[in-house]
Amino acid sequence: MRSVLNTTFRSLRVRNYRLFAIGQLVKLVGVWMMFTAQDWLVLDLSGNSPSALGLVTSLQFLPVLLLTLYAGKLADRFDKRRLLIMANTAFAVTAVALAVIVASGHVQLWHVFLFAGLLGIANAVETPVRQAFVSELVELRLLPNALALSAATFNTARIGGPALAGVALALFGTGPVFLISTAVAIAPIFSYAAMRTSELRPAARQAKKDARILDGLRYVGRRSDLVLPIALMFVVGMIGFNFPVTLAALAKIDFNAGPSTFGLLTTALAVGALGGALAGSARRARPSAYIVIGAAIAFGALEFAVGFAPNFVVAMLVLVPTGFFSIYLAQAANHRVQMGVDPEYRGRVMAIYVLVFLGTTPIGASLAGWWGEHFGVASSISGAGIVCFVAAVVALFWQLRSNGERIEMTLRPRPRLTLVPPVDLDQPAPAKLPTAA
Repeated sequence: MRSVLNTTFRSLRVRNYRLFAIGQLVKLVGVWMMFTAQDWLVLDLSGNSPSALGLVTSLQFLPVLLLTLYAGKLADRFDKRRLLIMANTAFAVTAVALAVIVASGHVQLWHVFLFAGLLGIANAVETPVRQAFVSELVELRLLPNALALSAATFNTARIGGPALAGVALALFGTGPVFLISTAVAIAPIFSYAAMRTSELRPAARQAKKDARILDGLRYVGRRSDLVLPIALMFVVGMIGFNFPVTLAALAKIDFNAGPSTFGLLTTALAVGALGGALAGSARRARPSAYIVIGAAIAFGALEFAVGFAPNFVVAMLVLVPTGFFSIYLAQAANHRVQMGVDPEYRGRVMAIYVLVFLGTTPIGASLAGWWGEHFGVASSISGAGIVCFVAAVVALFWQLRSNGERIEMTLRPRPRLTLVPPVDLDQPAPAKLPTAA
């Protein structure tokens, strides 16, 4: 057990990373409480409209679509720690303002839409900078573990935040939940300020004329090993990762349940996601493309199954493995990109990754909300699973064809899939042994 714990949490021995993880955990618990309460508030104010829920999610992520590439440029040019302090300060001030309006009882739907966009602006800058900043906290050999623990921190908050919000919504109402959630939003500001700058490992910053967005795009275009995970996460992020829209509508409309049930559905997804994050924490090397593709195939199949869940209990059970493969996929893709990029391009490349992963959410969330309102929430979830599954299969064939590899299946002594490398035609055939006369 001691060996497992030392392997799983070894990045926490680094003081700066430990401060980073604690600050993120405290903030994200509050953020997930706020997002859960926000989704429930939107349904109340809009008369249970999935389209309104999709719109507020779209507004929340629209700035990511518009600003993320520029934020990646900033990450390669300026001190990432200072950028993160400024972005988190802006987020905290905006969140407090929204909480005051909600608690006063004067909130209207347009208020929620407005503040969703403002919070999205802060996140659009913070997310790619934070993704690139992790590599400055630990040495390269610890980077996979640090990224995995960051994902585990995120999903621990996804477990605690919605569960706490569900209970608090039932006991106190929406206003107090917003006030509680924003009270902890300032935690990362103190954790970044307390870091020892002498122990950071900053990459060489690019001059203004050198840190161009177009150069980052060209760099990725020349790297087929980066194109595949980024392209796959483009489809999965846009179509498959719309649970903030679909789960709230599924709980309230299909299952006729209250906020505590919605919190349990989100918590079930997050429990599985935490397991997926911890499963990748022992990774020491760059994951192969087939690990990314395999996780995407499993996620697509499981999301399809969620759409056919006949009741709340079955949906909650299926959401656990769905959550596992959702974060295992996202984490493997993140590792493959981060561990394959040159340090001077890391900020811009991670901005591209965040753009396709989160920046496409406005499109996907609006589509999921529209589809759910016209054809049913369950069909929106299962349809997203089909799209993700097909995209993963296409990625598999593309990877096999580009590498000249193939997959063979054997049934005995046990069912097994084997990856067969291409035949090297330049390799001379083995000489035949002389036979006896």
